[in-house]
This record gives sequence, C-alpha cells and structure tokens, in this order.
Amino acid sequence: MSEDNLLTSLEYWRLCDELNIVQAALLVVGKDPAAAEAGVENWSPDQRPLGYEAAKNAISKALRGGRIEGHLVPKAEHAFEGNSSWIEGTIDLNESTVNVTSLRNWLSSRGMTSGFFFAPGPSQPGYLNPEHPRYAPKLAAAVTAWLAFENASPTRRSPKQALDKWLRENAAAFGLSDDDGNPNQTGIEEVAKVANWQPSGGAPKTPGD
Repeated sequence: MSEDNLLTSLEYWRLCDELNIVQAALLVVGKDPAAAEAGVENWSPDQRPLGYEAAKNAISKALRGGRIEGHLVPKAEHAFEGNSSWIEGTIDLNESTVNVTSLRNWLSSRGMTSGFFFAPGPSQPGYLNPEHPRYAPKLAAAVTAWLAFENASPTRRSPKQALDKWLRENAAAFGLSDDDGNPNQTGIEEVAKVANWQPSGGAPKTPGD
C-alpha cells in the first residue's frame, strides 16, 4: 500500500467517536488499525509498531484511573459448562472503549499535541477537514474522488463510471449512504457530476488524444 493510500485510510478513522484500546494505541503511533488490529497482539513485542506497547499501556491505565472517559471491560474466563466470569484486575483490549474527545484531551495533557488525533496541518485544506465549521461532505467527496484518479492510468471505464464506483465504495465516509449502509444513488450521481472531468461523455481519453 502506498503512503498516500495509507494516509487516506487513516482519515476515515476520524469518523469514530469511540475506539477500542488496540485501535487507539495504533492510531497514536500512526498505524492503520484496519491493517494491524487483528494480529498485533499476537506478534512478539519487538515486531509491534514502535511506541505501540507504551501507548497501549498508558491508555489502559488512564482508562482504569478515570483520566480517560470510556467503558472498561475485564477479560472473561469461560468455564467448561458455558458459564463465564470476569477476571478481576484485567482489561479486554478489544472490548474496552475510549471516548475520542477525552483521549485527545488526555494526550494534550501529556504533552502530545500532534499526530492523528489533532487537527491536520496546513497541507490539508479546510474543505477536506471534517472538523472545519463549514465542512461540506459532498464537496469533500467530489474533491477526494477527483484526486483519487489524478495520477491513475487511463482505462476503458469512463470517468463517470470510475467515479460512480469509487463513490459507492467510499459512500459511508462522506455521508452518501442511508441508515442501512446502502449507497445513496442520487447523492452519488450529484457528486460524480461535479468531479467528472469529461462531462461531455464519449470514449475515455488516452495520452496523445
């Protein structure tokens, strides 16, 4: 995965109001939970991302001590008969959750004021920043969709078809899906019209045309 695609995938995690401890620790060290969450706890400590162990332990203790708001869930011990009981003094890293706003405030109190949980730097314009007071999801969707094909090689698929496919796959990130998670076709068509660099239709242009 290229660095640009990794940064894009990280941005989608800004939609979360809550994260489990593993996700939060990975994001603190700049790693995409989608790529590492499932296996990171099975890796040996020297194979885990740099800083992950420290971030995980600090977040766990802050959650236990009430310095970070969230929901602490102990590990469960399952008996042979199917019954289970909580193991006192433990934390289930995947089931325990932290409030993102509270986590951000706690990070600031520890002297960490940059990274994933803080406002993007000047390189990201306000219209692509979900935390901007005038953020418009459809505008952000149109710009991001266009940028996704800025350096793409020409294909037989028309720009309209390519944009429609991309917007369907990323609909949830820009509020272009309904309550059941299905893409909103009307909204997608509106955004695709704005981003379409070949609105007149016809065969896709190739270099030299």
